[in-house]
Amino acid sequence: MRAWIKQYIPPVLLPSLRRIASEGVWFTGQYATWPEASARAEGYDSGSILERVSHATEKVAAGEAACERDSFLFPRMIFPFPILSVLLRAAIEGGGRLSVLDFGGSLGSTFRQCASFLEGVQVDWRVVEQSHFVERGKARFETEALRFYPSIDEAVAAGPVDVILLSSVLQYLERPMEILGNLEAVPSRFLLMDRTPFSDRKDDFLVVQHVSPRLYPASYPCWVFSRERMIGYFSRRWGRPEEFETEEGQVRGGRTPIVFRGCFIRRAMSKAGEDGV
Repeated sequence: MRAWIKQYIPPVLLPSLRRIASEGVWFTGQYATWPEASARAEGYDSGSILERVSHATEKVAAGEAACERDSFLFPRMIFPFPILSVLLRAAIEGGGRLSVLDFGGSLGSTFRQCASFLEGVQVDWRVVEQSHFVERGKARFETEALRFYPSIDEAVAAGPVDVILLSSVLQYLERPMEILGNLEAVPSRFLLMDRTPFSDRKDDFLVVQHVSPRLYPASYPCWVFSRERMIGYFSRRWGRPEEFETEEGQVRGGRTPIVFRGCFIRRAMSKAGEDGV
């Protein structure tokens, strides 16, 4: 567990967070194709996952828990400080307004973790998710500040975007670089990527990620990205990435060390398309 994380997270939460971040997750196999990895995993589109996340989110909304992550409930709030620092900077630059495109944002987990720090900011938080998550989000959790959309295009049509957020999502997409290409066309000031697995290998590779039955039984196809390759891509297409550590740290993944990391990018004016905003 990283030292700065220990400094900011209450001691009572550390055992639970460690369970999620290390003991609760491990990787197996190295697969040639997405269908091959999918055949060895349950997948993220399972209806039972939605029900677990929805149930946990309802407890947070009712004040019975402080926050949830991946359907796991915490009795006290865990603040994502690297994400908050970028959101607050964007809000200052926007004169007290902040619009976020949260791709793969579940039922608004990160929004709720950040909300108390954004009091006084006019927030427009748009989650882009799978259709069954969007349907549940609209029915039970949508507010004036938090809305749900089934596609990037529909979320962008709702207005300008300040920050694109990718929190623990890129690795679970069959064609992650295609999605990044689509997001590259969205005018925005910042890109935030959080809780994403990397290795020091030259190429990306596929594994199956397992979640301990003590948390909830699940497994997903998962990309492990080449850190060198991803940094090169961002540097060429978005701007220089500034990296930060995440609480997952290094996880079990066979012979290849796999480390979760995050980064943020202050996009160049020409690449962000801000001249036309």
